[in-house]
Amino acid sequence: MIPTTPVPAKDGTANPAPLGLCAFGMTTVLLNFHNAGFFELNSIILAMGLFYGGLAQVIAGIIEAKKNNTFGLTAFTSYGFFWLSLVGLIVMPKLGWIPAASDDAMVAYLAIWGFFTFCMFFGTLRLNRALQFVFGSLTILFILLAVGDSTGNTSIKHLAGYEGIICGLSAIYTGIANVLNEIYGRSVLPIGAV
Repeated sequence: MIPTTPVPAKDGTANPAPLGLCAFGMTTVLLNFHNAGFFELNSIILAMGLFYGGLAQVIAGIIEAKKNNTFGLTAFTSYGFFWLSLVGLIVMPKLGWIPAASDDAMVAYLAIWGFFTFCMFFGTLRLNRALQFVFGSLTILFILLAVGDSTGNTSIKHLAGYEGIICGLSAIYTGIANVLNEIYGRSVLPIGAV
């Protein structure tokens, strides 16, 4: 009898992080153009929230699970469902399905997402500087949005918009860096490995 040794299967799954980061970043930039006062809340933002910020991030998170990346699974699926829930909070009242959330309820919604993001930030301390910036700036964004909603201060909401644009651009940078660094086999765009 010939002994058999199991051969470990090579993971041929592509890295889903660039998809998740770009989906998060591009949708965040568009929403925060609105928050900064550049244009109204419109169908472009809502469609991006559903399909790219929402569904694409959930798909990226599911692929991260296959790659045994708990951080990626938790981050991408959570923020994907954040975008889907945010669009739901905006659209469902307009369709007459549910009453609109009160200002206090929106403050609680934004604050709990800020707390979640702050907790996830600690996971980035073992990853890279680029992700630390994304999660750190996202924590600040949620805080500013919650404070803006709780005070009704338009200036704080506009500040949140500008800060959110920076946060979103940092996520796009990190996603594109992952793509280019993998393609070229070297650090084309640095991410500050820890």
